Amino acid sequence: MHTGMWWRHLVAGGLAGAVSRTCTAPLDRIKVFLQVKGSEYNSINSCLRHMLKEGGVKSLWRGNGINVMKIAPESALKFMAYEQAKRLIRGDSERELGIYERFIAGSLAGGISQTTIYPMEVLKTRLALRKTGQYRSIWDATCKIYKTEGLRSFYRGYLPNLLGIIPYAGIDLAIYETLKKTYVHRHPEETDPGILVLLGCGTVSSSCGQIASYPLALVRTRLQAQALTNDSTVETSSMVGLFKNIIRREGFSGLYRGITPNFMKVAPAVSISYVVYEYSRRALGVTMA
Repeated sequence: MHTGMWWRHLVAGGLAGAVSRTCTAPLDRIKVFLQVKGSEYNSINSCLRHMLKEGGVKSLWRGNGINVMKIAPESALKFMAYEQAKRLIRGDSERELGIYERFIAGSLAGGISQTTIYPMEVLKTRLALRKTGQYRSIWDATCKIYKTEGLRSFYRGYLPNLLGIIPYAGIDLAIYETLKKTYVHRHPEETDPGILVLLGCGTVSSSCGQIASYPLALVRTRLQAQALTNDSTVETSSMVGLFKNIIRREGFSGLYRGITPNFMKVAPAVSISYVVYEYSRRALGVTMA
């Protein structure tokens, strides 16, 4: 609090998240459509044509407002909590953390950030799937969802989300920093890794995290969207029941529906996020633990 590092972490993480999500918003909306309505739009092209026909080019960024509002505090809290968790694990020693300790720190950071902003995650899914004219604004959507479905609807899919973010954030942050540290050790003549190194580290780390956690992310999104799709039954209203239903009706590959546009956005989204974060924190004088 005395050094002012907490707000600098928030600003650097918030900028990183907001810029990357805005740049890749169309791919994110296509991913959500395929996750929820994959049986209707079974390819990226058909999904893209539907969105353009229904709402024009502007509709490709539908839900991006709440996404930026969500990702800024989420990214900021994740990066800040990650730094604090590493300090707690390391204690007073000057040793470098191992990959398992970084995994624990990353998992804690992801769980804290997601728990804090989860209602906004539900709103993002609903707004991304909405039809033209369904909601006038973010506030209008919030009021209508609360009036028709109650407060509990803002926490639909929370359990698979938490179970998914722990391995994703843990793997993502641990692999990213491990790759970066390895590069620095092998190239001691370079004081700072270049942009291409950061791009490579961010892309590899996020891809590994996505593969591990994607089925849980898909189940989370379907639970969030059930009120729109009228697909809620006793069997599919729970995480386990929905898993069984997807595997029975669509096979194991159904758990990875929409992963293609997700991978398409991984490289630009994560690369932009980490590069903006690295340069923002340096400009603000933030040091990594």
